[in-house]
Amino acid sequence: MTTSRFPVLQDEMVFSAIRAQGAGGQNVNKVSSAIHLRYSISQSSLPDDVKERLLALRDSRITDEGVVVIKAQGSRSQDKNKLEAIARLQALVDSVSKPPLARKATRPTLASKRRRLEGKLVRGQVKRGRGRVLVEG
Repeated sequence: MTTSRFPVLQDEMVFSAIRAQGAGGQNVNKVSSAIHLRYSISQSSLPDDVKERLLALRDSRITDEGVVVIKAQGSRSQDKNKLEAIARLQALVDSVSKPPLARKATRPTLASKRRRLEGKLVRGQVKRGRGRVLVEG
């Protein structure tokens, strides 16, 4: 497992056990094995620039209040679901840990300029062909 630049701390997470959805036989109706993980971005110990990028994400797991809510229910074990939820939160934080690279402005190539002008020429000829038809007679 690789180490993260900004590891999320477990004491900043709030866990609650809930009943899992879907098929599972008798176990699903009796045992609360699914985990809801709640992580407040603004109250976390992450650097401010990482917090800003997290809040700017268009992710359905982030509420309007800036709380990440992750539901893990893939396993029948509560401990495995808890580890899965933590891993998914860490992956979300890792995805914004590096600032995006600034785009370097480039100039269009000579060939691309030629192709553009040839396309304009062809389109102009098509439009010129739509004009009024003169009948000699």
